[in-house]
Amino acid sequence: MAAYLIGHITIKDPILWKNYVDGVQKSLIPFGAELIFRGKRATVLAGEHPYHHAVVIKFSDQSAIQNWYNSETYQDLIPIRDKAADVAIISYDS
Repeated sequence: MAAYLIGHITIKDPILWKNYVDGVQKSLIPFGAELIFRGKRATVLAGEHPYHHAVVIKFSDQSAIQNWYNSETYQDLIPIRDKAADVAIISYDS
């Protein structure tokens, strides 16, 4: 069953963020992940939502998400991510 990673993002440093995104795109290739959506918030229709950007990435299953997240390649990107943005990352089953 496909699984989806959803990231909610507020960018603090656009240059560092671009470096992080470039690294993430390369890190996804060995895991067969597919970028479904990346965009900037238009309107919050209900409730509170402090993040300004979102990303949705499709993986084959939860195991693939965990393997990607725990990979050395992605773990090396986390310090850049943490300096570049405030991020919440959640995984969902379809």
